[in-house]
Amino acid sequence: MKIFTATQIHELDNYTIEHEPIKSIDLMERASIAITAAITKRWEVDTPVVVFAGPGNNGGDALAVARMLTEKGYQVQTFLFNISGHLSDDCANNRQRLLSKKGQPLFTEVTQEFDPPTLDEGMLVVDGLFGSGLNKPLSGGFASLVKYINASKAQVVSIDVPSGLMTEDNTFNIHSNIIRASLTLTLQQKKLSFLFPENQQFTGDIEVLDIGLSPEGIESIEAHFTLTQPNEVAPLLKPRSPFAHTGSMGNALLVAGSYGMAGAAILAAKACLRSGAGKLIVHTPRRNAPMLQVAVPEAVLHLDREETAFSEAAPLDGLQALAIGPGLGTGEQTSIAMISQLRRAQCPAVIDADALNILAARHAWLQQLPKGVILTPHPKELERMEGQCTDSYELLSKARLLAEHLQGYVILKGHYTAICMPDGHIAFNTTGNAGMATAGSGDVLTGILLGLLARGYSQHDACLLGTCLHGLAGDIAAEELGQESLMASDIIACLPKAFRTLSSL
Repeated sequence: MKIFTATQIHELDNYTIEHEPIKSIDLMERASIAITAAITKRWEVDTPVVVFAGPGNNGGDALAVARMLTEKGYQVQTFLFNISGHLSDDCANNRQRLLSKKGQPLFTEVTQEFDPPTLDEGMLVVDGLFGSGLNKPLSGGFASLVKYINASKAQVVSIDVPSGLMTEDNTFNIHSNIIRASLTLTLQQKKLSFLFPENQQFTGDIEVLDIGLSPEGIESIEAHFTLTQPNEVAPLLKPRSPFAHTGSMGNALLVAGSYGMAGAAILAAKACLRSGAGKLIVHTPRRNAPMLQVAVPEAVLHLDREETAFSEAAPLDGLQALAIGPGLGTGEQTSIAMISQLRRAQCPAVIDADALNILAARHAWLQQLPKGVILTPHPKELERMEGQCTDSYELLSKARLLAEHLQGYVILKGHYTAICMPDGHIAFNTTGNAGMATAGSGDVLTGILLGLLARGYSQHDACLLGTCLHGLAGDIAAEELGQESLMASDIIACLPKAFRTLSSL
């Protein structure tokens, strides 16, 4: 599913109007019918409703919704803010449609002074002040109105976008001047800013309403961002040949686990084997050998000369994939061995955890990474590498630039894990849940990626498929165990079900 920018949303509206063809006022009517249906599904007819409409098309939507709710028997009080004396054409038309209703609709057009209505608990506010076209923070009277609404106990439903929130970059926005909605009824698709954790306080629950925008227009507009659904990833799965044998299913090398951190190596190793790799070699310090041989008897151990730390690059002959970093440590000897290992890599490589922290401390080493490398940082690891960020948009922008610079892949982990690709495209994964915020979850993802690469998946496909499987296994585990009790090993245990689920789509 594509995620469009504010400019592209406007282009898509115009494309639909021109090619359906349909008048803009009729397209607004279509959207308002969907919005009204969503509201009446949740709030009973005896709920008092206050509609705040701005002067643009978002306000036109709000006025149409006010008219439709009134027709359905709701008691609706409507305020249209026309401070500048100019309304969009469709907003003006919907004002006339509302005023032409039989009876006396409770309608106030605000041109100067505004005496706000009382907003009590049990009331519903429909926010139609500003939509996806907003490009600067709210100020003055509108900022005051937003603060007044937010201070009330009324529930708030926002049309398309909470007023004050911009669709992409809110780095320099003023949070106190953004509506805090209980529900956002967004049109056709989620907006980029909805995917960032700091903005959930503004959107509340999100429902996407299909308003019938042109499928051809959606197809023709090139999007830099996409939401990747499991059914879109499922075709990437490779069938296993009936004549498959251990050697044909790929050889993988995992370099992981300083002494005391053998668990990270164990989790990554199990996840790799559960992801289909034919053979896994784990290079680890000597003292980890007893634990690994008991926990993962299927893995072949290649022991470092040192007892407690990684100190020498492992041989790479005959390998299809390499992963390095889980529980590795960041000592000087380990750091030198890590970059030596990566310099020698002629196969796809995954870099995670302490290997990322080593690179953060030695930024010049990034130039020595192999083309097509996969980095899997969580936000703090990326900030150590690329500098402190103000918000998620800036963080995402830095991850995107890093992927382009390295001509590799940066998997920025989070609720919507972002896969930043060498060409600048970003795909957001939609599987996973908050229960996966537990130690070792990232090690499992590294193991899954390693296993898929060993199986012969391209870096592009391994990133899409691996993040989807990781989240899907977490969702299955949460359904069986609950989010509070979920551990990283539960994700591994549910990988077989995740593969079966994906293969059945």
